[in-house]
Amino acid sequence: MKKVFALILTLAMVLSLAACGGGDAPASSGDQPSQGDSAPAGGDIEVAVVLKTLASEYWGYVKTGCDAAAADLGVKVTVVGPGAESDIEGQVSMIEQQIGAGCDAIVCAPNDAGAAIAALQAAIDQNIPVLAVDTNVGIDGQTCFVGTSNVDAAKEGGLWAAQQAGDGAKAVVIYGQEGDNTSNMRREGYEAACSEAGVEVLAALSGQNTTDGATKTMEDLLNAYPGQINIVLCHNDDTAIGAMNACKSAGVSDVIIVGFDGNESAVKLIMDGELVKATVAQQPYEMGYQVVEAAVKAVKGESVDEVINAPVQVVTAENGQAYLDNLASMKG
Repeated sequence: MKKVFALILTLAMVLSLAACGGGDAPASSGDQPSQGDSAPAGGDIEVAVVLKTLASEYWGYVKTGCDAAAADLGVKVTVVGPGAESDIEGQVSMIEQQIGAGCDAIVCAPNDAGAAIAALQAAIDQNIPVLAVDTNVGIDGQTCFVGTSNVDAAKEGGLWAAQQAGDGAKAVVIYGQEGDNTSNMRREGYEAACSEAGVEVLAALSGQNTTDGATKTMEDLLNAYPGQINIVLCHNDDTAIGAMNACKSAGVSDVIIVGFDGNESAVKLIMDGELVKATVAQQPYEMGYQVVEAAVKAVKGESVDEVINAPVQVVTAENGQAYLDNLASMKG
């Protein structure tokens, strides 16, 4: 009887152990691929986009393109940016926050490439795809850059202005934030155009990427070179508007101001016959769309080109309405 009882007790213990382990993965589960070892499904992909700022029309178009790509591709896209392009520390904090939140890919338009690289290294270390839009980051291991050659684009705007001004023209350049790579490249393009066209560059000064900053800079330039400035080549459209305000306040009307970005507000000024005569238009909506599209491909393990070039055009009074119609269609 004791042997029978012992046998029954042993069977009961075995059954009890089996029941306790019934909800667990099998012992060989360590050989199976975990969810993290395979690419997420489309609806599970989260892309973080950290732009230079959201407080400008241009970056608003980039965000709109990102949002459109998110809707079309069925992925989650979070777009953030500091209150001003000068807020380098704020942008770095946003990069760190987005990586810490667990995104599958991160896109950045750096206000300061060096600062952005330091922050984005955490993503590289975690094998998170890093992509740049508009302004290249240049970090080792970067997946892709979507943008425009700022040198070539600015050169196109400078050559157009030189052609309009004619022989013997003199120019000033109002560039952007000191040390910003985009600003340096646009200045290089403008100066290359002037050199090629025989236009003398009287001075190049920073307008701090703002309308008010550019107004003050233009006032200083008008005082330094009274009656000599024929062309004003500007870092962006906000800068061009600041230069225009200074010229109008000083009673200067015989000047050609060229902006950069193709903002609707600048094109309307061009169409109205104001002193802003042209803007070098990038394609911010397309950039936003294409960089999210590339990020999703990278997360899925698909091939992505290291550089995706976005086209530009010089928008003037002649083609301004067609350009505005295209902007309206992008907004839906």
